[in-house]
Amino acid sequence: MSVTPAQAGLSMPPEWAPHSCCWMAWPCRENSFYDFEAGRDDFAEVARSIARYEPVRMIANPRDAEDARRCCRRYPDGAPTGVEIVSMPTDDSWVRDTAPTFLLGRGGALGALEWRFTGWGSFRRDYAETARMAGRVTALTGARGFTAPIALEGGAMHTDGQGTLLTTEDVVLDEGRNPGLTKADAEDVLKECLGVEKVIWLAAALERDPTGGHIDGLACFVAPGVVVATSCDDPADPQYEPLGENLRRLEAAETASGRPLQVVTIDHPQRRLDEDGDRLSSTYINFYFANGAVIMPGFDDAHDAPARETLARLLPEREVVQLQSRELARMAGDIHCTTQQQPLM
Repeated sequence: MSVTPAQAGLSMPPEWAPHSCCWMAWPCRENSFYDFEAGRDDFAEVARSIARYEPVRMIANPRDAEDARRCCRRYPDGAPTGVEIVSMPTDDSWVRDTAPTFLLGRGGALGALEWRFTGWGSFRRDYAETARMAGRVTALTGARGFTAPIALEGGAMHTDGQGTLLTTEDVVLDEGRNPGLTKADAEDVLKECLGVEKVIWLAAALERDPTGGHIDGLACFVAPGVVVATSCDDPADPQYEPLGENLRRLEAAETASGRPLQVVTIDHPQRRLDEDGDRLSSTYINFYFANGAVIMPGFDDAHDAPARETLARLLPEREVVQLQSRELARMAGDIHCTTQQQPLM
């Protein structure tokens, strides 16, 4: 980048800032699902739920556009949702990781940061169209585009909008993404790309996470200085110690302004296995801030209600909508992973 976003006066706003729309992408890769139809039903329910609060722009392969329109255009009572179908070539549906990270600047200027996409550290290599998605979305929005010098995905970062960033060592410093990248150099890049001043580093902690440790399954800001984090109270659970280490790091951390973090924990759901014997990537932290609402996961689990009550207490000005999203968890993602907010200029 000849000029970085920070030099241009742009920074990543917090996810609770007002949105002009939410971007999603209609599922098209059948081998990513245990049950393709159930997976598409979950995507459609997420889109319809968000559309009650803000516009949704659903990217769909040209051959799938009519199917996406049929599934997303109406609520169960027949009322139109207003979900817009955007015909665009794609070969995957996790837009959190493949659409640009949007930025805002003085006077409401819109920027879009395009990370180098390597299939989650070369976890998958057949993503030629998805690797072009960020540039295509940037062009559609008219945002000022920037290209990041490192490989990363949107699910790897979360900001308070006041200079503090949460991320994980296991993703940013992954040799499959950024061979040889040091923590100091990574911090310099993140500060210049996202307009932040302080980076708080956590470690991968979920027993199963094909991304290698995205932050959006572990912890996120819900207000300046306030973080909700996944926790585990069962010492026999493989996630107990690594999640405990992340909590210790958060409790010792300070914001960019030097304030200690307020850390609120949400227990993860009961440990469940998929058909292959792998743990479901179930976490309540993977939720989406919509205008006036939070759209959060549920798993038909005893922890669903307490998790919802915690978010409702922390965010009393928002309606908390809990969707049963177990099929998304079977795909090793969830609601936040399926979405990318475009801030209001």
